[in-house]
Parts: sequence; C-alpha cells; structure tokens
Amino acid sequence: MGLIEILINAALQVWYIFPVILLTYITTTPWFKGLWGEFQVNMLLKRLPKNEYHRLKNITLPTDNGTTQIDHIVVSQFGVFIVETKNMKGWIFGSANEKQWTQKIYHYSSKFQNPIHQNYKHLKTLEALLNINIDALFSVVVFIGKSEFKTDMPDNVTHASGCLSYIRSHSVELLDPQQVLDIINNIESGCLARGFATNQAHKVHVKEIIKQKTDQKLCTKCGSYMVLREAKKGQNAGSTFWGCSSFPKCRAVEKFN
Repeated sequence: MGLIEILINAALQVWYIFPVILLTYITTTPWFKGLWGEFQVNMLLKRLPKNEYHRLKNITLPTDNGTTQIDHIVVSQFGVFIVETKNMKGWIFGSANEKQWTQKIYHYSSKFQNPIHQNYKHLKTLEALLNINIDALFSVVVFIGKSEFKTDMPDNVTHASGCLSYIRSHSVELLDPQQVLDIINNIESGCLARGFATNQAHKVHVKEIIKQKTDQKLCTKCGSYMVLREAKKGQNAGSTFWGCSSFPKCRAVEKFN
C-alpha cells in the first residue's frame, strides 16, 4: 500500500472530526452568540399573549448617518418596547450613566458599550419614524447567558424572562387599537428589506463607528473617553491636557504630547 493510500484511509477513518471542529468554531463566534441570544429572547417573547402584544424582530431602520438594527420590538396598547439582547457570561459591572460597562471573566476584563445608551438610539429612531410621544416608548435590555450583575441595574435591564415581567408591569393603556396597527405598519414599511445585503451594509456601518471610537483615547482608570482640556489657572495655565470625560466622578488626567 502506497503512502497516498495510507493517508486517504487515515483521513476516511477520522472524517467525522472535521465537522465537529467546524461546528465548535462556529458556536464560539460573536455572530453565532448574537444569533443564539436573539433566538432565545424571541422564544421568551412568544409567551406574551398574541392578542395583546405584537412581535417584530430583526428590524433595520435608516438613520441620518447610516442604519440602526433593532433585535426585537413589541407593540401593544401599553406601549412600544424596544428590546436589546446581550448574550454574555461572567460578571457585569455598569450603571445607567456610564458610557461603557465592564465584563469580567476570572482575571480578564473587557469594556463594551452601555446597552442602555445603545438602545436609546433605537428608541429615538423609532420616535422620529412613528411620530408618537416618547412616553409610549420603553427600552428593555435583556442579558442571555451565564452572566451576573455585580452592580445595581435599572428595572429595564434584566436577565432572560425578567424582560417579560418588565413588559407586563406596564398596564396603563397608552395607545388605542388603531394606533397599534398604524405603528406596526409604519415600522414594517419604514424598515429595510431583511436579507444578506442589508445585514452586510449595517455591519460595515457598525465597523466604521467602532473604528472611530477606538481611535479615541480612553481613560486608564475608568474606561471613559478622554477629552482635551485647557488649564485655566496655576503654573500650567493655558496648557492643554487630557482629562476624563467622566469628571468629576473620575479625575484622571494625562499629559498631552
């Protein structure tokens, strides 16, 4: 038996390993984690009574500077709920006002955009599209996965089925049945066609935003953005320095070279 035949036979005996490796790789990608998280939230939202709550998912809307993508929208007479999904694990630190939150897994820490701020853009886009009172729009952030909040979170930031409790806690009718139908029609007619091209265009837009943000200097103490400031008094009056944008909460400063 020649060397080539030996190699072919060996490959045939272990062929099943390659699909397993490929599947393992796919399930660890951010794309799959995001998709899996959105699927789980969609299954949760299905528990809401269909005659009262109308679910819309994967909505991409045009904005003045590109597009914005909304995971789920729930429309009811009790308001319009904009749902942002985060499939993460580890400890989560953050507050409503911080620009960035922290994810910590053992000794590894990373920063990510405050999802409340992220969802606020979605909310404002819908406000402009629907031309309704902002008091009828509610932001909901749902964490899926083995994560634990290590700081107090607002009521609209929840784990898994907590989003259902938050949505159901709004029991005052803010919209009449015709308004509900009009909102659904306006969202469906105003969104971009679902598909590969729309998703790719949105990904390009998001990458541009991330690049702009990563080009900015970050505070080494709290992770907020550093801004250029001018000393008003003292021996350094008139000189420029980097100051934390979270001042006075964070007073970190660095020399401007």
